Amino acid sequence: MFLRLLSDIQWRAAHPKWRRMTGSQRSASTSAEPHPLSLPAQAQVVICGGGIMGTSVAYHLSKMGFKDIVLLEQGRLAAGTTRFCAGIVSTARPMSIELKMAHYSNKLYQQLEQETGVQTGYMKTGSISLAQTQDRLISLKRIASSLNVMGIPCEIISPKKVSQLHPLINIHDLVGAMYVPEDALVSSANVSLALATAASRNGVQIHERTSVSHVTIQKGRVTGVETDRGRIQCEFFVNCAGQWAYELGHSGEEPVHIPVHACEHFYLLTHPLQEPLSSSLPTVVDPDGRIYIRNWQGGILSGGFEKNPKPLFTEGRNQLEIQNLQEDWDHFGPLLSALLRRMPGLEALQIMQLVNCPESFTPDMRCIMGESPTARGYFVLAGMNSAGISYGGGAGKYLAEWIVNGYPSENVWPLDLKRFGTLQSSRTFLRHRVMEVMPLMYDLKVPRWDFQTGRQLRTSPLYDRLDAQGARWMEKHGFERVKYFVPPGSDLLDLDHSKTFYKPDWFDIVGAEVKCCKEAVCVIDMSSFTKFEISSTGDQALENLQYLFSNDLDVPVGHVVHTGMLNEKGGYENDCSIARLSKRSFFMISPTDQQVHCWAWLKNHLPDDSNLVLEDVTWKYTALNLIGPRAVDVLSELSYAPMTAEHFPSLFCKEMSVGYANGIRVMSITHTGEPGFVLYIPIEYALHVYNEVMNMGQKYGIRNAGYYALRSLRIEKFFAFWGQDLDAFTTPMECGREFQVKLDKGMEFLGQEVLLEQKQNGVYKRFTMFILEDHDTDMDLWPWWGEPIFRNGRYVGKTTSSAYSYTLERHVCLGFVHHFDEQTGEELVVTTDFINQGEFEIDIAGQRFQAKAKLYPFSSLFAQRRRKDDVELSGYQRE
Repeated sequence: MFLRLLSDIQWRAAHPKWRRMTGSQRSASTSAEPHPLSLPAQAQVVICGGGIMGTSVAYHLSKMGFKDIVLLEQGRLAAGTTRFCAGIVSTARPMSIELKMAHYSNKLYQQLEQETGVQTGYMKTGSISLAQTQDRLISLKRIASSLNVMGIPCEIISPKKVSQLHPLINIHDLVGAMYVPEDALVSSANVSLALATAASRNGVQIHERTSVSHVTIQKGRVTGVETDRGRIQCEFFVNCAGQWAYELGHSGEEPVHIPVHACEHFYLLTHPLQEPLSSSLPTVVDPDGRIYIRNWQGGILSGGFEKNPKPLFTEGRNQLEIQNLQEDWDHFGPLLSALLRRMPGLEALQIMQLVNCPESFTPDMRCIMGESPTARGYFVLAGMNSAGISYGGGAGKYLAEWIVNGYPSENVWPLDLKRFGTLQSSRTFLRHRVMEVMPLMYDLKVPRWDFQTGRQLRTSPLYDRLDAQGARWMEKHGFERVKYFVPPGSDLLDLDHSKTFYKPDWFDIVGAEVKCCKEAVCVIDMSSFTKFEISSTGDQALENLQYLFSNDLDVPVGHVVHTGMLNEKGGYENDCSIARLSKRSFFMISPTDQQVHCWAWLKNHLPDDSNLVLEDVTWKYTALNLIGPRAVDVLSELSYAPMTAEHFPSLFCKEMSVGYANGIRVMSITHTGEPGFVLYIPIEYALHVYNEVMNMGQKYGIRNAGYYALRSLRIEKFFAFWGQDLDAFTTPMECGREFQVKLDKGMEFLGQEVLLEQKQNGVYKRFTMFILEDHDTDMDLWPWWGEPIFRNGRYVGKTTSSAYSYTLERHVCLGFVHHFDEQTGEELVVTTDFINQGEFEIDIAGQRFQAKAKLYPFSSLFAQRRRKDDVELSGYQRE
């Protein structure tokens, strides 16, 4: 409370105009007489929420030239979660986009006081992340590698160095730590007030004590905002309401689903030590002890993320301004014990207060930003997972760019609101998920870990059948998908709890599935893939799809086309396969997590024409992927139809009977580069067709397989996947997919101009395959994704996908290579010679491994498994 009152006094005293405006607003809200400072009747942008997010968006919009902006706060500025924020600005983030946001925030806050005159309490203290285990140290080394290539000073240090940097820390159980010297502390409330000051000077109108009741939406677009002080017509609305974002999203007739839920978050404040702590002492994060520690006015501020969190406000809207919730010393006890173990010298320290405040969390521990898929002009920035002050500057910048330019300057898909569907907005789901998410903030997260709550929400009709056969499951967009199948007699418990950065326990299991895909036939349930049908009464479907997709869709009925759905910059909004079912009907297959994003993109770009129909048929079809050379034999016998290449060529679609079931859409495609077919089966026939396939396939050595096998197969064939390798900033020319582009198809398409320019002038990044040469699969750390790539000792990019190739008996990494001038840093065209003539290395947790780089996949001469010493890595050709 003292910090908040101090912030109010300092800021309002320094800004008498603001003080007068605030007083006028309050009188306007209770007076029937018109007031010159009452709410405007209209604005270009209305922002709801006066915390760090709302003020950051206002600040950046005003910096970008927007003038007609109104910020509404139901209480006082920075009186929500921002008020209770611990004020730690940390750049140590495992995800690239989060790291970039935090780095920008740090730089912004550093100069904000000079820009505005408002004291922000910025102090560059540095931070130390402790490791009690080798696995934790590995995770820190991976983060350190990313920080270093971003130009952020960072080093892995010994326990002895920890003691030198922070003498009060007990180091007896530490194996190492990560030191980031440029991390900082701020007064979060004051940062928010400084951003508001700058925004106000740039023309932003800020109104406190003004509540938004709902947002009006007409014909799928924001038209205005209703408040307790009247209506404001607007073009854009930004929901920065923090823990109230969910309720505000559901307050209108057309709900916007924002999956956030609050938990109680505790931290301790102490009186100053007998010898007060230095204000420059580094912040300490002890994730294995589940606590963080920072200096606070000569004493300690320490909180954490306990194993048994307490969700709250599940029933709905809570108090206007956040007050300190009830103390709960029993609940905080384990964190206090961890603090005293880490800093034994605090035993006699006098406690000032135990703060208990709400903090908002999301279903996947990543914040939420972006435009609503159902309401154009409705933007969201919320759910910071206790990292609001670290992300505030960068997140506000990216969202402002999105509003002004139509897209942000970085790939923010991992944070996009459209990664969620309505299914994640169940209050029961959110309550249970955040109880898992909050402890995970400090849990060790090894590659390919899975959430345990909110499962079995979306399942294939074959779920029980596959589960009984040993399927081990993961979840994608709420859909259960098989990772692999555990053979009878294996230790299921050990496999389920196998967590490592090294060779995993499922290695041989997946290897056997891959072998079967190459030598016999496997079945993978791929029902989760997004499936749309686009049809029309005339040529509307074809004409519109030709504009929205880069490849030529005017193909004979029954043909399947691989194509990109590009934006105006030529980047992939979607990567899909489209089958022409009839002259006026198309069947579109997209990645699982495209269901909301792709639907929104198509609805926003297709005309409002009753003769043009877009239908989501994902739920109507079960998809079985039959992979392997004997798939043709299985289907031939089941359908009594010839399935050889002469009768059923590659990239062909035909409706057939399989067993007793009619209306099965069969496509000669597998998404792996291996021979086979995908069967799209009406769900009522799914179990029958699966049983028929498995029974018939017994004599051909058929077995079930999962997505881990699929991943290995597609990566060794140099297949890029959207959301992992491809994004809105990657063009077909940059990833070797010129074959998906028909520049001469007779009509313009979205992104065509950029692709023509790239074809003529070259590209500034290229998708490249790397084969690790001096890597020991059994003993060395594995690459997973996000590893830095070095060429001749210089950083040139990061991996986007990695997998072990059971064919080559080596690890394969995919990633993008950039070319920067060594003197000026200017970005240059990436030529074939630049790739072929470089010496490349992949950095795995600080250790570099030599890698052979190629722009094309392996030829079929490697189809037979051979010893790695005999493999000749020069035999590439295009598939």
